[in-house]
Amino acid sequence: MATITTITYSSNTAITMDMTALASSATFVAGVESAEIDNTTNKYLDALVRGRFVVGTTPTVPCELRVYVWGSDATIGTLTIGTALDGTASAETLTTTSLGTLRLGAVVGILVNTSDTTYDVLPFSVAQCFGGIMPKFWGLYVTHNMTAALKTDAGNTDKFAFVGITYTDT
Repeated sequence: MATITTITYSSNTAITMDMTALASSATFVAGVESAEIDNTTNKYLDALVRGRFVVGTTPTVPCELRVYVWGSDATIGTLTIGTALDGTASAETLTTTSLGTLRLGAVVGILVNTSDTTYDVLPFSVAQCFGGIMPKFWGLYVTHNMTAALKTDAGNTDKFAFVGITYTDT
């Protein structure tokens, strides 16, 4: 009897990150990082990340929100990515050189200056950001250049999630 390999998806897992009132950064060095995600137990071969955010008052267009991914072979608590990312969900300011240590996962272009509009970040592959190999530990860094801050209420709290992917022989 032949073995068939099937793809298996985990349930949605929230990514801890608060983008409430996230200030604009013309150079994308000011933003917010997520809590570290540990892949050493589940050993997902990939993770599809998706998200949603709400713009603030009259964003200056054209502008964009960027989602970066960091990855490491050790828990980030034992090292620091770039100059600021430490695996704790918090606001961060990077240097332009440490921004270069991240992988760009998604860009959402904002083309209308309408306040309080919700935008989706379509799913992207974490493994693809690292040449097809899933890191042991990873997280997100989100930044934007809309001039106005993101919406100030809870509409931007923990709006990112991922689905882990494994393969099962049947």
